Amino acid sequence: MASSAPPDSPEQHLLSVIKRHGSLSLAEIAAQLAISQEAARQRVNRLAQWGLVQKHEQRKGIGRPLGVWTLSSKGHARFPDTHAQLSVQLLEAASLLHGETGIEALLATRENSIKLRYEEVLSSAVSLEERLERLVQLRDAEGYMARLETVESGQVWRLIEDHCPIGAAAASCGGFCASELRLFQAILGDNVEIVREEHLQQGERRCAYKISALAAAC
Repeated sequence: MASSAPPDSPEQHLLSVIKRHGSLSLAEIAAQLAISQEAARQRVNRLAQWGLVQKHEQRKGIGRPLGVWTLSSKGHARFPDTHAQLSVQLLEAASLLHGETGIEALLATRENSIKLRYEEVLSSAVSLEERLERLVQLRDAEGYMARLETVESGQVWRLIEDHCPIGAAAASCGGFCASELRLFQAILGDNVEIVREEHLQQGERRCAYKISALAAAC
């Protein structure tokens, strides 16, 4: 019998669903997957047996606590940090060889390279929303589990990234997170305001950015 969720299996899909939402009750899992609660229970129990999810009690008002499922540390490890050890080693080497200046040069080179690649994809977009949708597609393909929510139609959006594939490097060097904000600002333009509302590196379960269209100057 398998000891872990195979790639592209229903169980791996359920892991991704829980990863995106942070925590889900059995009823919420069934609704997300459009299956019965009994089928949802069977899938989540398999994940629990493999040590990939764990159950917690969550209080919502008066009454009995609600049982919700979250990823365990082993479950989070199913969404790996891309080349984590190599990234940290390269940062350490740059620091040893060139000091803080070397780190800044490395980040600037990476940022400019990504900016050029993103701009090529976003250049033909005719609206801010279309630019954001293309940005989300790029980020999602890179492993950020990115998605876009509309907060106020035509004015305000929320870019959510449920995973960080460069988490180890970002933890080792805070400049990566500052670079991400500069990158978003550069490709979306000066007529938008970008505010990071949630931050994985500060212990929150995801990174989230509120992006608002600014009124054009008269």
